[in-house]
Amino acid sequence: MALQCGIVGLPNVGKSTLFNCLSNAKAQAANFPFCTIEPNVGVITVPDERLVALAKIDNPKRVIPTTIEIVDIAGLVKGASKGEGLGNKFLANIRNTDAIIHVLRCFDNGNITHVDGSVNPVRDKEIIDTELQLKDLETVESRLGKVQKQATAGDKQAKRQFEILSRYHQALVQGKSARTVEIDKDDRKFMSDLNLLTDKPVLYVCNVDEKSAVSGNAYVDAVREAIRDEDAELLVVAAATEADIAELEEYEERRMFLEEIGLSESGVSRLIRAAYKLLDLETYFTTGPDETRAWTYGKGTKAPQAAGIIHTDFERGFIRAEVIKYADYVSLGSEKACRDAGKIGIEGKEYVVQDGDIMHFLFNV
Repeated sequence: MALQCGIVGLPNVGKSTLFNCLSNAKAQAANFPFCTIEPNVGVITVPDERLVALAKIDNPKRVIPTTIEIVDIAGLVKGASKGEGLGNKFLANIRNTDAIIHVLRCFDNGNITHVDGSVNPVRDKEIIDTELQLKDLETVESRLGKVQKQATAGDKQAKRQFEILSRYHQALVQGKSARTVEIDKDDRKFMSDLNLLTDKPVLYVCNVDEKSAVSGNAYVDAVREAIRDEDAELLVVAAATEADIAELEEYEERRMFLEEIGLSESGVSRLIRAAYKLLDLETYFTTGPDETRAWTYGKGTKAPQAAGIIHTDFERGFIRAEVIKYADYVSLGSEKACRDAGKIGIEGKEYVVQDGDIMHFLFNV
C-alpha cells in the first residue's frame, strides 16, 4: 500500500537528520535553509516483535516485514502559501502525502541557526499551521464560488457540498485547521477530492537534545499545551542522538547506547510505529516453513479485500478465510496445535480483519 507520511517543519529543525535515521536514503543535512529541495522518499521497515516471535516458531526460509513510505519535504517558511521560499512546490508535495509528521525544534544550540533567530517551537508550529490553513482557505473559497449558484438553484449534491464547505471556511478563517471540523465519515469521503492540507492526520515530533530524550523539557511542555485541543499525538525524539545510534552496526551496541541514556527503545522505532498508526494501518500475518510475512491493510478491511493484498485472484475467487489469533498461535506453538485445540476460526466475506490475525485464504478462480 503506497501510503506516505510527509515530514514537514521550518528549515533547520532536524527533518533531514530524522529522515536519514529512518531511511537508507541519505538526504543532505546542512546548516542552512533549503538544503532539501526535492522531496526524498524512503521506504521504511515497520518494527514488529510479533513477526519475530512467529519466525522463531516456524523458522521460515524468509521473513518479510511490512513497510511504509516517509517523504522528507523541504523546509516551509512564512509566506509559503503565497509562493515564498519555493512554497507552492513544497505545499504540493505535502498535498500528495496521506499524513503529516511535523518536526519542531525543542533544543538550544548556538551552532545551528534558526530561520527566525530564536528557538520557539509553539511559534514555529503556528507559522506552519497558518501557511497550510491559508492554502486550504484558498482551496475552499475557490470551490465555494463554484457550487454556490448550483446550491441556490436547488441541486441537492451542490447544497450538501456548500454546507460542508461553509463549515470548513468558518474554521479556517478563525485560524483553525480543517481536521477540527466535526463531520461524519460519509461527508468527509464526499469531500475527499478537496485534499485539504490541514485535514490530514498529524503527529508532532519534538526534536530535543540527548539529556531531554527521556523526559522532554520546557519546550516540549509548551508544545503539549499548545496542541491540547487538537486530535494529534506528540513524540519526543533526539534526532542527533538517533543519528549516532544509527551509525552503530551491532544490535548489542545500539541496545547498550540506549540503556546508557535511559531509553528502552529507540525514538526511530517509536516514530515508525506512530506513523503507521497515523495512517490508520494494521497488520495481518501469513506464516509457515517457507515464509513468515507481515501484510499491511487499512483498519476496517474485510477478509476478501485483505486477501486481494496478496493477489487479486485471492479476492476475486475468495471462498473463506482461516484465522488464528496471534496470542493462540504463540501460546500453542504451531498451526497444528491451534487446529487440534479448535483455535482456528472459519470466516466469510463479511469478516473484518483484526490487527495481528494470522490468515490463510481459500479461493477458486
